[in-house]
Amino acid sequence: MYQAVRARLGALVCGARTELRRRVAGQDAGMVTSEYAMGIVAAVAFAVVLYKVVTSGTVSAELQGIVKRALDARM
Repeated sequence: MYQAVRARLGALVCGARTELRRRVAGQDAGMVTSEYAMGIVAAVAFAVVLYKVVTSGTVSAELQGIVKRALDARM
């Protein structure tokens, strides 16, 4: 009796896991492309903001000062 109950319970658990995997896989279908697209849009937006900050007058002058001090440093 114990073995029959254990076998039936194991089959139910295994079936539940299979059903859960099937449901999760069905929910994610078609989402990968949109997630990549949103990631690319966010990366491009971040790159544009970073470019604008780095090429602004104040930051550009500071970066040039840092490079000049590094090149003029004594070894």
